[in-house]
Amino acid sequence: MSMNGPVVETLCERLLPALPETVRRPAYARSGLKHGIAHIGVGAFHRCHQAEYTDDLLAGGFDDRGIVGINVREPRLDGTLGRQDGLYTRLCREDDDVEARVIGSILSVVDSQQDAGPALSVLASPDIDVVTLTITEKGYCHRPASGELDPGHPDIVHDLANPERPRSVPGILARMLEMRMQSHGRPVTILSCDNIPANGVLLGNVVRALAERRPAGLAGWLESHAAFPSAMVDRIAPATTGADLDFVEKNFGYRDRAAVVGEPFRQWVIENRFASSVPAWERVGGTFVGAVEPYEHLKMRVLNGAQTSLCYLGVFTGLEYTCDDMADPLLAGFVRRMLLEETLPTLRPVPGIVVEDYVEQSLKRLRNRAIRHRNHQIATDGSQKIVQRLVNPIRDRLRENRGVPLLATALAGWMAYLVAASSRFGKRWQADDPYAGTVAAIADRIGDDPPALVGAILSLDSIFPEELSGNERLRALLAQRLAGLLGPDPRGFIRRILDEDHVRS
Repeated sequence: MSMNGPVVETLCERLLPALPETVRRPAYARSGLKHGIAHIGVGAFHRCHQAEYTDDLLAGGFDDRGIVGINVREPRLDGTLGRQDGLYTRLCREDDDVEARVIGSILSVVDSQQDAGPALSVLASPDIDVVTLTITEKGYCHRPASGELDPGHPDIVHDLANPERPRSVPGILARMLEMRMQSHGRPVTILSCDNIPANGVLLGNVVRALAERRPAGLAGWLESHAAFPSAMVDRIAPATTGADLDFVEKNFGYRDRAAVVGEPFRQWVIENRFASSVPAWERVGGTFVGAVEPYEHLKMRVLNGAQTSLCYLGVFTGLEYTCDDMADPLLAGFVRRMLLEETLPTLRPVPGIVVEDYVEQSLKRLRNRAIRHRNHQIATDGSQKIVQRLVNPIRDRLRENRGVPLLATALAGWMAYLVAASSRFGKRWQADDPYAGTVAAIADRIGDDPPALVGAILSLDSIFPEELSGNERLRALLAQRLAGLLGPDPRGFIRRILDEDHVRS
């Protein structure tokens, strides 16, 4: 015992037998597992989602392949998961209910932030059958409007000149495939688990674009030795807070620097297209299908569309979390009407799902007051998300000559969020978005002229297609929405929008 009380130990393999009964532990011997899966981007979402599915699979005795976690960007893993033998606590929260579980499927971790070499040594190993990724939208180094590789991206410029010392994830994957081709030749399945439509198609496109620039037939080899299936992933997993870490220590008696928090709901739909042996995730709740697109289309436009809309409107009305937004009758009413009146008619049929029920289920999930998902966190990298969540539904409705008064308000929210972060508009917050600097420069140059601001932002052709940027009706509507959100009373402005005759049900 220390002078200040009992010593609190950090979670590790040795500590597992001493954990309280209220904490669920891995139901298998980790020492007998193989390193068969590599995951790039070990953040909160991976630990709440794919790693838990794999933990379920191991617990059922359906596989013996664990995960090697790799980070090529911050944060580092050596001081968290590395010190804990890959173990961490997953807290499942719904309102006042909490369930704690230690996940054991991550067997080891590799930090490769400064040099791709450590990551490549794992990825190119013949033991690795599957590579999964959660690297966020901007990690694909693509143009959001087209899905093509962005040759002007600084990391891609570097990788084209230095293919054996890549910096980008697409460059690392291309080099991995080249190393596998030159050594053992074993096939590999590369599975994107990022919240991007047709993520497998996107990932395959950017990797092939680099492979085609390599000699020795790499592009042809990967066509028969690599697969890039698409997947739809779903679970709300906000950033872990200090309060979450304190909760584990106070309630369960050990320290965990890698704990994560998630909601009860989870979903994983995977395209049944593989080049190698993949874990049977369908035995523990995953779904293997011929086409993922209907599922991802539904989720992107409903759940994610609601999250994106609420995060911007929530910030402008002084709210901090999604659950706060949904507890506000004005914003909850806005997003529900937006989904039912404008988004729903753009949806395609989804096997086994009633879309109206899905809308209500999604709104219920967003009301979960135990999931503290910050509006500013959801707003991160918004330029990479709005195409699927807002721009495409707007495009579909305009093609049918239908109105978009509510969807346009949400899109104007993204514009206003970046404009308000500029010097001209007082730097009201720090916007974490690849286009934050571009929009700030536009705002500083143009000033308080909403029509001109909207015109300049819509001219960003990597985000907005010409059919939208050239639509005068949309430009006028967005300018009016932008002016209202940047004005002195955003809440009153949103209320007036809902009261207008042309948006009444």
